[in-house]
Amino acid sequence: MTTTNQAYKAVIAEQHDGQRFDQVLAEMFPDYSRSRLQGWIKKGRALLDGAEVQPRVRVKTGQTVLLSPELEAVSDSAAEAMPLTIVFEDADLIVINKPAGLVVHPGAGNSAGTLMNGLLHHAPELETLPRAGILHRLDKDTSGLLLVARSVAAHTRLVRALEQREIRREYRAVCNDRLTAGGTVDAPIGRHRTHRTRMAVVDGGRPAITHYRVLARFAAHTFIAVRLETGRTHQIRAHLAHSQHPLVGDQTYGGRLRIPRGSSEALAEVLRAFKRQALHASDLGFEHPVSGEDMQFHAPLPQDMLDLLDALAEGNRADFEAMRWP
Repeated sequence: MTTTNQAYKAVIAEQHDGQRFDQVLAEMFPDYSRSRLQGWIKKGRALLDGAEVQPRVRVKTGQTVLLSPELEAVSDSAAEAMPLTIVFEDADLIVINKPAGLVVHPGAGNSAGTLMNGLLHHAPELETLPRAGILHRLDKDTSGLLLVARSVAAHTRLVRALEQREIRREYRAVCNDRLTAGGTVDAPIGRHRTHRTRMAVVDGGRPAITHYRVLARFAAHTFIAVRLETGRTHQIRAHLAHSQHPLVGDQTYGGRLRIPRGSSEALAEVLRAFKRQALHASDLGFEHPVSGEDMQFHAPLPQDMLDLLDALAEGNRADFEAMRWP
């Protein structure tokens, strides 16, 4: 394969003889997604023997392919200067430690002031990537690590890694009631049948698997580590609510505020004041999409969760930050 004036020239190998043009391109140029390649075929930016063809055309051994990539803007969100806590960045990816209260993607009622707006200001090249390179989501009131692709090659490879469950995502959470042991929730998630802004365990939902381990138990609460095998919207929150152990502070899935009988006034005040779900994306692990290096990141517990845990411990202080997956 050779590059000519920022275009790629290649010859159809025998192994691809008789295959569809778009399928062959996806194998020959794995740094680009199949949907992006199909778009370039339709725009005449992928030629077969110098001619424009349809994506379904069958190719023959020895034919010449000329690909002229066009990285057009796919995001129309405005760039905004804002402070970002960047844990790591290079030419291919960015790892962000998102604070609670920051919306990730623009949407109804949140057209500005989102993480995406801030990322587009920090790295303008992200406008050529779907969702400005943001690969997974964290709810507004969930804190912690978020992975962002910065190049086309990194985006394509990291999307595949997510689909193949090769990216480790671990969380810390505080749930209501005492869990006796860790476990797994394997239950499909879909839209709630009556509350359409909520997710729920429903027949016919998308497969969803959540693993959890007990880190510390309190009188009526449990500090847990959680690992996602799948990445459905509100997965942890919906699964724990389905298991009758909703997250502390979760006003969508947790129901009424629970103050255990016999709690001190100090603990009751902390529970009343904790207005977000007690959920933090603490750990992220993956293979660097370009270099192949093993990448491991950790975001310490935010102060509000540390204060909550200290209050729940009621004088039995412990190093909650040091607790790891058993």
